[in-house]
Amino acid sequence: MKKSQKPLPQHINDFLDWIDVEKGLSSKTQENYEAFLRKFFNWLKIKKLDNLKPHQLIPDHIWDYRLYLSRYTDKKGRSLKKTTQSYYLIALRALLSYFSAKDILSLPADKIALPKADKREKSLKFLNLEQIEKLLLAPDINTIIGLRDRAILEILFSTGLRIAELMALNRDQFVNIKDKKDLELAIIGKGDYPRTVYFSERALKWLKKYLEIRDDKEKPLFIHYRARKDAESRLTNRSIERSVKKYATKAGVPIFTTPHTLRHSYATDLLSQGVDLRIIQEFLGHRSITSTQIYTHVTNKRLLDIHRQFHRGKNLKE
Repeated sequence: MKKSQKPLPQHINDFLDWIDVEKGLSSKTQENYEAFLRKFFNWLKIKKLDNLKPHQLIPDHIWDYRLYLSRYTDKKGRSLKKTTQSYYLIALRALLSYFSAKDILSLPADKIALPKADKREKSLKFLNLEQIEKLLLAPDINTIIGLRDRAILEILFSTGLRIAELMALNRDQFVNIKDKKDLELAIIGKGDYPRTVYFSERALKWLKKYLEIRDDKEKPLFIHYRARKDAESRLTNRSIERSVKKYATKAGVPIFTTPHTLRHSYATDLLSQGVDLRIIQEFLGHRSITSTQIYTHVTNKRLLDIHRQFHRGKNLKE
């Protein structure tokens, strides 16, 4: 092991190259890691430790940083969720793993413990079919914006697409859908992981309706209609998130509803209908079954309710 004479913040570019080449992480993940590490570097600056070398980092520094994250509040007085604190620490772990891979003397990555998630944060948020229907019916389909948004909501629930995956879609991927009742579409998802997503007849119907009234030649599948003429036409993730919140309020469904809630609802609905967890893993594009197992507690509770309702053993004499 060698001692690096460069301060911790000066290793950021080499670290980003490493997670790109060696780890194959997507550009978005690289951006997130950089942003998370910038917070740590800013903390070092506040503590006048910005010249700290990798081998000088000790457990006491990590503990002080964890306290900082735990007690941090923004200008509106909001604190960081346990899961958000974990993201910052995971990025720092990754930096220490980089040092180890490059034989640079530093604190071992496993010395950074992650905070236990709040039980309330662990609960999986999803909508039932009645709530889904109310949400899907919320857009005004007499306007092009409403028709676009109806197609977006239908597709999110039909396919389980992540919002970034949906926004990356282009019109030329749907040129031959006129006579199709449903559609299989190959996409490149999170982490450049290829998978096939499935558009239901209902979702495809609303997409066709939207495309039929498009009179522009823009490349993106979903575009802005109120943006400046010189602005990017592709609809942004943030725009969709705001729209979903608006329709959730209008439909009277839980305020926690986001585009990702529809992905959870899609998976939960499949699981409750008896679809194998491994199949749902493929639908969602999870690299590990561990990520998909968050849905099992939902179906386990449903089985318990069914057992309580229908098992006739309770009627036997003791």
